[in-house]
Amino acid sequence: MRAIGKSFPGVRALDGVSLTVAEGEVVALLGENGAGKSTLMNILAGVFKHYEGEIEIGGRVAHIHSPKDARRHGIAMIHQELNLVPELSIADNIFLGRERAILDRKAMEARTAELLRGLGLDLSPRRLIKQCKIAERQLIEVAKALSQNVRVLVMDEPTSALADAEVRRLYTVIRDLTGHGVAVIYISHRLEELEEIADRVVVLRDGAYIGERSEVDRDELIQMMAGRPLGELFPRADGGGSGEELLKVEGLSVPGEPGSGRTPLREISLSVRAGEIVGVAGLMGAGRSELLESIFGLHRPTAGSMSLGGRPYRPRRPKGAIRRGVALVAEDRKAQSLVLGNTIAFNASLPSLGRFLRFGTVDARREHRAVERQVNELRVKTPGTRFTVGNLSGGNQQKVVLAKWLLTSPSLILMDEPTRGIDVGAKAEIHALMSSLAAGGKGVLVASSELPELLAMCDRILVLCEGRITAEFSREQRPTQEAILEAAMARQKVTTL
Repeated sequence: MRAIGKSFPGVRALDGVSLTVAEGEVVALLGENGAGKSTLMNILAGVFKHYEGEIEIGGRVAHIHSPKDARRHGIAMIHQELNLVPELSIADNIFLGRERAILDRKAMEARTAELLRGLGLDLSPRRLIKQCKIAERQLIEVAKALSQNVRVLVMDEPTSALADAEVRRLYTVIRDLTGHGVAVIYISHRLEELEEIADRVVVLRDGAYIGERSEVDRDELIQMMAGRPLGELFPRADGGGSGEELLKVEGLSVPGEPGSGRTPLREISLSVRAGEIVGVAGLMGAGRSELLESIFGLHRPTAGSMSLGGRPYRPRRPKGAIRRGVALVAEDRKAQSLVLGNTIAFNASLPSLGRFLRFGTVDARREHRAVERQVNELRVKTPGTRFTVGNLSGGNQQKVVLAKWLLTSPSLILMDEPTRGIDVGAKAEIHALMSSLAAGGKGVLVASSELPELLAMCDRILVLCEGRITAEFSREQRPTQEAILEAAMARQKVTTL
């Protein structure tokens, strides 16, 4: 890619960026949210028709102005925001756009099953996408890309929803591909991945090429990405949680819904104190999201009890949880937390509109002031609160989700993968916010597939396996990633460590 430029209304997204990738090479593309990484790759994948500069494939100029053009040149892209049709089956999604007049469904399903097995997924090709978990959908996107005759594979945050075991499996797939001459462009905000998977690292900032390195130096890369010294990534050296018990869950059991892919919860008992950050670890399908969603009133328990602030807590739906001061930062911010076609102000004030009612109507001036204050405190990069939230970068969208819930003045904040798919600078800011919330007496229950995040930020870590708690670690015990993974793969409940 040579001297690539791209502009959107009011924004110069790329300014003369060049990128070269060799056969069998993995090039990592780094940069903060809004640096231009995804824009550059969307041009390569034919998503954006008009751009400056030129693209060469195999030494010849390639005219790529549509996804069909990209596929013809052997280019496949796994997008950060999953491009799957929820109402169609896995097999239909994998072969979407490549069907012939008469479908050979048997062959499609056999090939789909083969691809899924290669990624360690034991799923029926006929299962609907809407019945699959986020992590499963991410691997299905990988299978979709692998089903094509790929020469260049672009992977935009492919591990953002995956636990360690699935990440390892994906690395094996990548090594197999590069061994057969496939060029891989790998976008990731997980710097710890790069030493293991990348041959070179290319850094973009503010739509421009900054430089590249063949060796991973974490501090140097962060400086190149941010253009400034970055504060502590994990700003929680000392633990907290000495306050009163805020949330108590005893013997909670929640059934799975047939065909939904939802993991049932079995006899869950836990507590969260005021000022405490409690982590939830586990592999894909362990029940992390289901636990947080059940506390938020999305799923009805069949056994057990909960109390909040010393009073019985039985939310029948999220509205009841919000009234009691509980907030949920959901795993899939675009599908579960934001109305992408609407403004920042609309999204941020949605669950707290009651605060701004005056004589039965919303006081727009008060609403605007409150949202603007929260947006400024969280340092959301935006021209204003009337800006469409779907046009923000992933990190800034996540900040809008946080602003939305902070406006409800919660006492307990549930966070499901709060730093998924965001850059290291935004991660540091969200970690600092978590520490600040705990220091202010809030309770935080956070589920994450990033074990370094849990180990650094949490006072205690609960480990789930197949819907049961198999271990609990305190900060004082100094648990290792290996100990957490061992508990995450347990089959029977073990004694609390």
